[in-house]
Amino acid sequence: MELKVFRDTLSTMASLCETKAELPIETEILIPDYLPQVFKIVKCFVYLVTLQKQITAGRLTVEGYLRCVVYYQAEEDQSLCQTEQKIPFTRAMDLPESNYQGYTAQVSGEVEYLNCRAVNQRRVDVRGAYALSALVTAQSDQEIITALADCGVEQKMLPVTGVKSVANLDKLMTAEEELTLPSQPQAILDISGVGQVEEIKMISGKAVIKGKIKVELTYRSQPGYRLEGAAKDVPFNQIIDLDGVPDDGVCFAEVEMVGCTMMATAGQEAGNTLTVTAILHLRVYRPVECYVVGDAFSTQYKADVTYKTVNAEQLQEQLDKTVEADVAGALPDENAEIIGCFVSLHPLEWGQAEGGLTLGGRASAHVLCMNSLGEIDCYDKAFEYSLPGVYPGTAEQYRFECWPGVTAVNTQKNGMDMTAQVNIRVRGLLFRRIKETIVDSVTCDEALEVGEPDVALRIYYAAAGENVFDIAKFYHVSPAAMMKLNHLEDLELGAGARLLVPMTV
Repeated sequence: MELKVFRDTLSTMASLCETKAELPIETEILIPDYLPQVFKIVKCFVYLVTLQKQITAGRLTVEGYLRCVVYYQAEEDQSLCQTEQKIPFTRAMDLPESNYQGYTAQVSGEVEYLNCRAVNQRRVDVRGAYALSALVTAQSDQEIITALADCGVEQKMLPVTGVKSVANLDKLMTAEEELTLPSQPQAILDISGVGQVEEIKMISGKAVIKGKIKVELTYRSQPGYRLEGAAKDVPFNQIIDLDGVPDDGVCFAEVEMVGCTMMATAGQEAGNTLTVTAILHLRVYRPVECYVVGDAFSTQYKADVTYKTVNAEQLQEQLDKTVEADVAGALPDENAEIIGCFVSLHPLEWGQAEGGLTLGGRASAHVLCMNSLGEIDCYDKAFEYSLPGVYPGTAEQYRFECWPGVTAVNTQKNGMDMTAQVNIRVRGLLFRRIKETIVDSVTCDEALEVGEPDVALRIYYAAAGENVFDIAKFYHVSPAAMMKLNHLEDLELGAGARLLVPMTV
């Protein structure tokens, strides 16, 4: 009699590798004639904007630009000014040999070091390095045994659940909205924004995504360092083709603002048009579930069973969490006047907590102050934050794809001390990777010897938590026969028991 083995393929996402590269920051920024001359460099920021990620011939190619923003104090009237420049890059990173079908590449990074100086009153030199990091995951097809038959084989079925990526899109989009201010700004210092997806609909192979981008504008309307603020919601509506996406797919979308311009509207006093550039991140996953043979033996033959480990990835949680972080510290100048605060976020990372892991990150508050000498300084205050929730296990069991953003910053001064409340919102996807040991192959060649024919039953004293299948495997008897003989309904024993073991099938 020949053992029948039924096989299938399980397709899941599995983490492959993390690769790093360094981007040089080398640029000269020329101050236009319509901006005041440089008296003092106050602060320089570098932001990463990723436009395209592609894997070909075993290499990940990342295209985008570094947005270099320089704040400086003007020579004539103490005005706070801003200028910026884009540094385009294309970086190829080698990957291990593998099948990168249905891959996901998460790209992030942070500044390693940065030097910014004024060469003269009209030229700023910026030198430094940016650490680029990419985590690549890909869809893998794993062969599994779904059933065995004949040769007196007994099998323990094991459910394997996970998710399969069916759509992974990053689309550049623009949206416009009118903004009216009390008076036209003399200088715009910062335009930041946080996206908010309000509705996702899957209709006839298309995804309809609606929402808004909450834009925060920091500007000054007069010479000097006094800053003003304005806020505006910029709505968006995107329709994306998703051919072949099943109706039971889990759909997630997030909008990441990467740039914004403001132009005066012709014929409207103090009227302006905001044009927002953002990246729409769309992820669609399909639940995957199948039963595989987790263990096997034969009641008639000596079975040679080999095992292997398969990986599956489950969607643990769709994250949408907000945390308020408190920042405090003494200012070097007790007579300094706080005029503004910017917050930069580093990539998210895992932290240890009682009972497991917390998701959070490092950040820096950059407090702009006018000191007692009439000069603008920037005081950097590093801090950490953790999102609510504790996750069991180790960091190697999880993968996240998240987009953090600052939704509010409030600063105040009390004597020489500065305090700030920073609201940080994190939206994204959290996955948990699981490993299951299953049967890889089974062969049945040599027949079992018949032992002790005069013994019809044995008594086995089982402990709580033991499995009837494992006991039956030890004695080469049918688990179903043991269940029937002992009037059991579940293979897993909830309490200790004395079991009768039939010696014949």
